[in-house]
Amino acid sequence: MTPRAITVGNRRLFPKAYKYSLPFGITLAVLIASCGGGKNSQSVDSTTAPQDSTTVVSTPLKPQCSEPGVVACLLPWPSNRLTVADSTTVTGLRLSIPSDAVPTNIDGIAMDVTDQNRADGFSPNSLIVFEAPGVDLLGSGVPDSTDIGRSLEDSNPIKIVDQQTQAKWPFWGELDVQSQLVTLRPATAFLEGHTYEITIGSLLTGTGGVEVPLATSQWSFTIASEQSLSGRLLHERSVAYEQIGDGAPAFKVDSVTPGAVRTVEGTFDIPNFLSNDGSPGGHLLFDDLGNPMINEEFPKYSAAFRCVVPDQVTAPVPALLYGHGLLGDRGQVDFFGTFAGQGLITACAVDWLGMASEDIVNLAEILADMSRFNEQADRMLQGLIAFQLLGRLTNSADGFVTDPAFQNADGSPIIAQDSTVFVGNSQGGILGGAASAISTEWKRAVLGVPGMNYSLLLPRSSDWPQFQVTYETAYTKTEDRLMGLALIQLLWDRGENGGYAQHLSGNPYEGFEAKDLLLVGAFGDHQVANVSTEILARTIGAKVHSPALLDGRSSDVVPLWGIDPITYPYSGSALVMWDYGTPAPPIGPEPPSEPEFGLDPHGAGSDETLVLVQALGYLLSGGLQNVCGEGPCIGTQIDSQ
Repeated sequence: MTPRAITVGNRRLFPKAYKYSLPFGITLAVLIASCGGGKNSQSVDSTTAPQDSTTVVSTPLKPQCSEPGVVACLLPWPSNRLTVADSTTVTGLRLSIPSDAVPTNIDGIAMDVTDQNRADGFSPNSLIVFEAPGVDLLGSGVPDSTDIGRSLEDSNPIKIVDQQTQAKWPFWGELDVQSQLVTLRPATAFLEGHTYEITIGSLLTGTGGVEVPLATSQWSFTIASEQSLSGRLLHERSVAYEQIGDGAPAFKVDSVTPGAVRTVEGTFDIPNFLSNDGSPGGHLLFDDLGNPMINEEFPKYSAAFRCVVPDQVTAPVPALLYGHGLLGDRGQVDFFGTFAGQGLITACAVDWLGMASEDIVNLAEILADMSRFNEQADRMLQGLIAFQLLGRLTNSADGFVTDPAFQNADGSPIIAQDSTVFVGNSQGGILGGAASAISTEWKRAVLGVPGMNYSLLLPRSSDWPQFQVTYETAYTKTEDRLMGLALIQLLWDRGENGGYAQHLSGNPYEGFEAKDLLLVGAFGDHQVANVSTEILARTIGAKVHSPALLDGRSSDVVPLWGIDPITYPYSGSALVMWDYGTPAPPIGPEPPSEPEFGLDPHGAGSDETLVLVQALGYLLSGGLQNVCGEGPCIGTQIDSQ
């Protein structure tokens, strides 16, 4: 299938399946125009039920500071000053972000944080934000992302300490480009339910070593519990599996395109927990206990699937589920037609509901009114459920193999039972860990150019400027822009790797198995920052192929700090960093751009034979093949001139 052209300004691009592609047929002008005349912020009353059996007061919260505004009231962030005691939660706390301390858009609409205030703590991916006007972080001894190890040394004036273990927590510091507020980023996700204390010592300005006066030099914050982060999705999953029991969801094949590789399209039913028919723009409904509730008027949503299937096989083959790239669709699964034609796999996909091409217009409207962000976050959960039930359809004897579209000419099955694996690339690598953590349908996954924590990723991504215009037109204060992303991360955690990574390779949820994951990075990636990939690797305890890079390639004092090297043979979770010759990424929260930072290697793995050999071998054989020998993994040098 010839990929459809993407229009970006006056350029026409033809995406590959592995690419972190821009929205199909969408220009920046359309994005901006779509925000005009959009619907108003939804009523708070429609979502006042909490996520568990607790009670949240739905009346506006009184401010906990002397004057309103983000800087005066939210900073320092995060802080238990912004919580209230709640004996019904796991942490004993509940967020209490004041209603007059939040970003306000150009229309005067204050960001609604009702949903954020259901959490019993802050994000495991929390950035720490405080004021220190004129500070020289490096001159003060605060490390940037190239020297994370120094954050644990006594000479560093800032300490973050886990109060349960008394361990120092690794981080790096940098100034937000626009607001010049100080931001600290955890190098490994903060642990669920743990409380951290931050202490800020002497910080100097860049003018003669003058000490910066600080309003606050010590405070504590508590991270949300497992229940708070994943409880909604796990409840939805349990309801979905109760409906199908030991069988499979109802499905319908709509079309079969014959050939050496069949293209099969159809739909299957998933429960609908949204306030509308399941399309973009709905939000979760809750029962009296505060759990997501099926919509009585529209109880089912028809999730569309697409599969590429070998025409004939001598023995059933594994199924590969594919998670597509940025705001794409299930059609990207066609990339795997080559492998289906070789009789190696059947590959199937559904859209990442909430983050698919059909969500683009709604997402553009949300960027202009972040009060509506729960519409995106809630639909993401529907997408994660769709992937689970697609896995049941590929695994079960009552699933796809009951239909002739998935059978040989003699009626025998093409798909092997209980053999499903998962591949997610780019956006699929950022959401695929969440899908894997809650899955009993697959045990192994490959996440290509992956990461976690969208609030970290966006400012560092070359894709963000296409959407940034809409966001910054609506939110004109620089501090509002920074803290708006911090606030929506509290909701994004419920559907991306950041909220689930601690239950992937170890500490699985009750009733689930730990997963083996291969993370495939691209050094100097323009779209998913390497620092995010490395945070994911540290958080899941992955080991890295070493040497990861040639000497001098990285700007880091210790490249891939804190990630242990692999000793072959190896079969656990792993990170392999592929080098395509692109310059090292910029230091700080800015996206790399061409030509200064070379050609973008983000999608280069789709053309690299050894990447594909290594990935498929890992999925189908259970071990990591060393395709790079004694040195680093060096791919085609796309920037060598």
